[in-house]
This record gives sequence, structure tokens and C-alpha cells, in this order.
Amino acid sequence: MTRTYRAHKRVGATVATVASAVLLAAAVPAQAAGAPGGGYAGMGSCPLSSPALTDPTDLQVGCVVSVTRAGSFTIGTTTVPLTSPITLRFGVYWDKSAPQVTFPDGSSANQYATVAPAGAPLLDAQPAQITIPGIVNFLPGLTSVFAKVEPAGPITDFTPLAAGESYPVFRLPIKLHLFNAFFGDHCYLGSDSTPIVLRPTTGTTAPPPPAKPMTGDPGTIAVTPDPNGFNAVVASFAGASLVDNTFAVPGATGCGLGGSLDWIIDLAMGLPAGAGQGSVSFRQTDTSLALDADLADLTGALGASAGH
Repeated sequence: MTRTYRAHKRVGATVATVASAVLLAAAVPAQAAGAPGGGYAGMGSCPLSSPALTDPTDLQVGCVVSVTRAGSFTIGTTTVPLTSPITLRFGVYWDKSAPQVTFPDGSSANQYATVAPAGAPLLDAQPAQITIPGIVNFLPGLTSVFAKVEPAGPITDFTPLAAGESYPVFRLPIKLHLFNAFFGDHCYLGSDSTPIVLRPTTGTTAPPPPAKPMTGDPGTIAVTPDPNGFNAVVASFAGASLVDNTFAVPGATGCGLGGSLDWIIDLAMGLPAGAGQGSVSFRQTDTSLALDADLADLTGALGASAGH
């Protein structure tokens, strides 16, 4: 039996942990025959055999699949529309040190570590066409400018019980890949060494002035016990909105022959840009997550859902 309710702060119970952990954003992609199904659909790349998840001292382990269907990424006067799904896949674990964070109201919550998926990208997104001030798209297909969100490192500081709190749900370093016929293949805003670090929240941001705070929405959660008798709990999160306008954006690199176009992009977009001069909004987000206190039980639940 499935229960649906609005997200709010919960502490302690496994069901509460699962419900809040769904706050990343997502929809579940179609699965091939033999892959996990039902509430576990999309979790075929969960890193169940990774050293971190197979550590017997872990207190909890889980799998997450998340897709954002709408939103935008704004840098100065330039906006990158998020019109195609952005998919996140990863494993989570809460180790024996039981890390926690404390919110301003005095309550505390578990903070989870993550593991990259097996045989699939951590972040999967399609390029979006954008308009950069001063760069005219006079020949579509040749002078069009596209931007693609790419990961610049692992997700860290995953704090699922930050649902509705004015506290980041996770920390995600990214880079924006800009390309057209003249930019070349290595034109980026941000890099692995100097990333754009997103700390999205479902609560309210606190950017430096004159930027105005943004407010997200934790959405609606449904929690369902495993249908095959395992102890895993499956949760889905629908309609979430995660926002951030506290990050900085470095100048362009690698654009044009020998970086000869870097300065043009920097001038047109006002880069480098300090914290509060850009914003990101991940909207229409749905997530599926499975959480268990025992890896063998979780593995059995995923296998049973695939008919194994």
C-alpha cells in the first residue's frame, strides 16, 4: 500500500530517511529486459559491488535515480534553458561514523556519502541552444551556440533530511560545455579544477546582496514497502524544485584556437562572475530511491524486481 503526503522534516526512522533522501530531482528512464523494475526501475547501474557499499559496517545503503525535466541556468544576462531531462544516478551509504549536520533550529540529520554508478554516467544531459549577448546566430546549425551541463566531480555532502530546510541537499561541482563551429571542442565555463559548485536547496537561499533569495519546494513523497517481502523501502519524490544562487562562475577557457575567443565570451557574459550573479532552478523533478540497512537484502530486492 502506498502512502502519499507532503514532505516535511523527519528524523530517526528508516522510512523518514528514505522519503527525504529523494530530494535530488528525477524521473526513471525505461529499462531493458532483465533490469530492475517497479519502484526500482532505472537502478540497474547502482554500484552494489563497490567497496564503499560492500563495507559490512555501513549502517544504511541505497540507490538513487533522478531526473530533472525543466528549469534554467542563468549567468548574468545569459540563460541556459533546461528543456531536456537531466538524469542523475548514484549509490548512497551512511557509514559507521554516522555523520550528521545540525540545522539552525537545532535539529540534526544524517549526511550521506555517494558512489558513482557502474557502467553509466553520474550526470546525463543533452545540449541546449542558448543566446549569448553579442554573438549573433546568423546561420543556424553553424553559428548556433549550445551549452551542456557536465559533472566536474562527485556529488558530496548529501543531506536528504534537509527537506524544506534552508540548507543544501547536496554539493555538485559542474562545468558548462559551450560549443559551435568556431568555439572548438574544449570551450568551457568551469573545469574539474575550478568548477561551478552548486548547493541547491528546497528551502530558501541566502545569496550575497544585491541578489534576492530564491525559494524551492520539497514536493510530494510516496513511500512503498518492497512488494516481494524484502526489507528495502522504495520512495518516490514528485514535483520538487531545487534552487541555488550562491555560486560563482569562472571565466571561459579553451574557446577558439588556443583560447583566442575566451575574452569575447567573458566580455559578453560578464565573467568571471561572483556569488549571487547567477542562478539555477531544477524544476519538475521526480526521484526514485531504494534504501536498506543490509546490502544483501537490497541486492535481493532489486533482483526480485527484475524476475531473477
